[in-house]
Amino acid sequence: MKYVLAVLFLFNGLVCLPGYAAGPEPAAGTVANVSGRSKVVFQVSDNDEGKWNLTLNNVKNIQAALGAANVDIEIVAYGPGISMLKFDTPVGNRLQEALQAKVKIAACENTMAAQKLRKEDMAPSISYVPAGIVEIIKLQQQGYAYIKP
Repeated sequence: MKYVLAVLFLFNGLVCLPGYAAGPEPAAGTVANVSGRSKVVFQVSDNDEGKWNLTLNNVKNIQAALGAANVDIEIVAYGPGISMLKFDTPVGNRLQEALQAKVKIAACENTMAAQKLRKEDMAPSISYVPAGIVEIIKLQQQGYAYIKP
């Protein structure tokens, strides 16, 4: 009986010890200490101004929390979300602010072709990718965190 109890205590210690060694979880509402460079890709595929603003708010908040110099952020718009990047977009000023803050903003050329959009129809200074969804896949393979507000 003593032998069984000793084995159980030993087993319990081996199973639980790694959890204690990891340290405490960050408190809710705080940003964990992130070392190194962070990478984030945002998918915009909805024709919804509220979601566009949410995306741009998230971008700004991430840069504020981690430091703009410590994070690479790319916004990829395709499908109905391409409207976010049109020349007359209601979020045009915010797009320019994001671009000035070194955020890469990319439009899907497949979507542009399907909607008969030209680069002249799009917001100035944005980038272009052949296929938005493929760009997101490639970025995830490179370690980018994926967010779709």
